[in-house]
Amino acid sequence: MADPDICQRCALRGPTCCCLEPGTEQGCFPLSEPERERILAALSGAAGAFAREANSPVFLDTMRALFPGEEQLVTRLFPEGCHHMRLAVDEAGCCRLLGPEGCTLPREARPYYCRLFPLWPVGRTTMVFAAERCLAWREGRSLRRLLGLLQTTEKSARELHGRLRLAWGLPPERGLAPVPPPTRTRKKT
Repeated sequence: MADPDICQRCALRGPTCCCLEPGTEQGCFPLSEPERERILAALSGAAGAFAREANSPVFLDTMRALFPGEEQLVTRLFPEGCHHMRLAVDEAGCCRLLGPEGCTLPREARPYYCRLFPLWPVGRTTMVFAAERCLAWREGRSLRRLLGLLQTTEKSARELHGRLRLAWGLPPERGLAPVPPPTRTRKKT
C-alpha cells in the first residue's frame, strides 16, 4: 500500500499542494528561521526561493484557524504590521521549489508544513484538509489508507507537528507553557 512516489506522481498530474490560486499567497504557511536555514543549506542557490509577506488579517485568520484555542499566542508570534517569510511562488502560483517530478528539496530539508500536508493534528484528532490537492487522499479516500500511501503514522504526524510548533516558539503540544517567541522583523516606516 505504501507509495514512495505518490508526491512525484501528484506533481505530474496536479492539482498539487505546491500550487495556490494566484493572489492567495498571503494565506501561505510561514517559514520559521530554522526551516529557512535548513532550506538554504540544502540549496546550491536560494535566489527567489523565499518571499517576505506581511502579517495581514487574512494570514492571521488562517494561522488562528490552524491553532484553535491558541489565538493569543499566534497573535503574539505574528503581530500585525510585521512580516514573516514564506516560500516564493511563480506567476502561476506554484512553489518555486517545485520541479517536474515534485519538490526539489530533499524530504528532510522541506518545511514542516509541507511534510505534514494534507495532515494537520489538532488535539487527539488528525484532520485531512485541502484534500482535493492531494493525490494520496484522492486515491486512498480514508485516513488509514492515506497514512499508508504517505508512509507515515498519526504518531509521526503529531511528532512532526510538535517540531513545527517548537520552531515557532509554541509549546510542542497545546496547553504546555509557551516558549518565548522568536524575533520578528518590523515594517519599516
